[in-house]
Amino acid sequence: MNLIGKLLRSHLSIAQLTGFFIANLTGMVIVLLCIQVYADLRPLFGDNDGLMRNNYLIVTKKIGTLGMLTGRNSSFSPEELEEIRRQPFIKKAGIFDASRFKVTAGIVFQHIGFSTEMFFEAVPDEYLDIQSPEWHFTPGGRTIPIILPRNYLDLYNFGFAQSRNLPKMSEGVIGLMRLDIRLSGEGRQGEFTGKIVGFSNRLNTILVPADFMRWANQTYASHAQPAPSRIILETNLSGDAEAERFLKANGYETDQEKLEAGKAVGMLNRITFVTGAVGMVICILSVYILMLSIYLLLQKNSTKLENLLLIGYSVSQVASPYRRLTWALNTAVLLLAVAAVLWIRSLYIPWLTESWSDFKPASLSGMLTASAGLCLTVSILNGFAISRKIRKLS
Repeated sequence: MNLIGKLLRSHLSIAQLTGFFIANLTGMVIVLLCIQVYADLRPLFGDNDGLMRNNYLIVTKKIGTLGMLTGRNSSFSPEELEEIRRQPFIKKAGIFDASRFKVTAGIVFQHIGFSTEMFFEAVPDEYLDIQSPEWHFTPGGRTIPIILPRNYLDLYNFGFAQSRNLPKMSEGVIGLMRLDIRLSGEGRQGEFTGKIVGFSNRLNTILVPADFMRWANQTYASHAQPAPSRIILETNLSGDAEAERFLKANGYETDQEKLEAGKAVGMLNRITFVTGAVGMVICILSVYILMLSIYLLLQKNSTKLENLLLIGYSVSQVASPYRRLTWALNTAVLLLAVAAVLWIRSLYIPWLTESWSDFKPASLSGMLTASAGLCLTVSILNGFAISRKIRKLS
């Protein structure tokens, strides 16, 4: 073994190995930095929908003055819904089921009573951004789980409560409160207790479970369910430009900020992909440089290596010093690349924290897993290539 190691060192090209080291380090830093930056920035554009989730759009028909005067229908016909579902950028489409009965809600807080008429809507559970074990309703039950828009809580805390000198309330406190709900219609009345189980960032309406809405409409409303006037679309992030053109062409409206957020996420995806691809190409080229350097070493020593094989050294013994060299270089690249990414991250994280008060840095697990995977893959491939080359000499 010492003989083979001395043979390797005597023909080692420091310049070639240095070129490989710098190129591989550069590529590795770019790839790992892309992964970590993407993980850190993705929640800022994803509206709490999670990594790589799709975009959700609430779509209605435009209501103009002429339409109001002529009584033009603002609902979506079955043909229009089918046309929307056929669009390539639409993954799926759901409808809002609205209450067709009278809803009155009351609450007593700080010796002050509130009572108001309100409405309920329901969407399929797959479109919700709130998960709660209490989100269900069984006919005959007296508790109605409710999801409110998060901006309702903001309006109370920074508008109503501040003007009336009332205490501000957190989501936890709201969840402990109970609403007195009265439903009426078609000569029937029912008393229920409303429990707020969450606040939605995605849906700007008062939501109840779809099972409850079907039961309540059958119980307190006699007329048939009208065509939906609002629909929710799940779109591919890459199709937001197409979605915008389609909605404008058909006179549909949606929240423009949602479209812009989708475009921002799509741009982030493309920039990350292109930058990461460049880094990966640099990594591949650096691995090629390393393999070329080792192949040149093997070629220079081919006669001596053949003699070593003839006198009884195995392929594994002859290849071992070369494999150790590649493992050492790849491990050094891995450690320095991770250190460089952590240093760069320490520069931009404070700025993001100052710019967004609710910003939370992502975990390092994805970047560390990718770095270990790349190092392991490259080292194993190098080992196979070295053994194959030496085996040919034998």
